[in-house]
Amino acid sequence: MPPIPGSGLAKGLAVTLRTMTKKTVTAQYPDTQPELPPRSRGVIGLFEENCTVCMLCARECPDWCIYIDSHKETVPPVAPGGRERSRNVLDRFAIDFSLCMYCGICIEVCPFDALFWSPEFEYAETDIHELTHERDKLREWMWTVPEPPALDPGAEEPKEIAAARKTADKLAAQQAQEAQQAQQAPQAPQSEEGGTP
Repeated sequence: MPPIPGSGLAKGLAVTLRTMTKKTVTAQYPDTQPELPPRSRGVIGLFEENCTVCMLCARECPDWCIYIDSHKETVPPVAPGGRERSRNVLDRFAIDFSLCMYCGICIEVCPFDALFWSPEFEYAETDIHELTHERDKLREWMWTVPEPPALDPGAEEPKEIAAARKTADKLAAQQAQEAQQAQQAPQAPQSEEGGTP
């Protein structure tokens, strides 16, 4: 049996009418911000205090898009008779996001947790030269980094936290003992003076 003329048009109009009555799923981006997954890769944030200028991130970067400059400073000895030490001081830390391929190798190899993924993605520029962001901008993005996910309730406590807790407990016990000794020391002479002759 030959198809009825106009049946394709009727089916198409039926689909159109059916979808017109449903709620739209398209989010209007500038007005509605998207809900990003927790580990989304937007930009790289720099926690400058943790950076020791070891250059591992710049050496391991396959695109060579990380630029680091530093200088050495001499630190005076801590104790008298000690020797002076030198340390690296960060002068420039920049990432060229026009070259970056967001592989995350720099974040993985950083031994001091100075680099983190930020979900921030609105950093488009009209000029490609402005996509090289210096450490001030990278530091601003650091504050948009989300909290790490909670540990599994059945997981072992990390060694660093266990060691820090042990040290804190020992220090608190020592301070409590000193406070108790300080409290008992003044009370002993008062009880002798208050006694009968």
